Amino acid sequence: MNKNHWKLYEVFVRSKNGLAHKHVGSLHAADADMAIKNARDVYTRRSEGISIWVVPSDQITASSPDEKEPLFAPSDDKVYRHPTFYDIPDDVEHM
Repeated sequence: MNKNHWKLYEVFVRSKNGLAHKHVGSLHAADADMAIKNARDVYTRRSEGISIWVVPSDQITASSPDEKEPLFAPSDDKVYRHPTFYDIPDDVEHM
């Protein structure tokens, strides 16, 4: 694979333990190892992260906003999936 045809990778960084990975951008790389190293250099220059994920862009499958209603409507009738009636202690962070 030559430099003109490097894969596009999506980059996700987790800033602290207990938090989710967050999409921070995209980059081109010859392979996953190079993508991790490039992502470290580009997206965590000031030690912002503790973990990096890189995923080939062509491996991501996403739903369409047009599918919102049929895709998410079935969960509306399952109130137990919405923790609105639970008391969360004050010392629990990042909930």
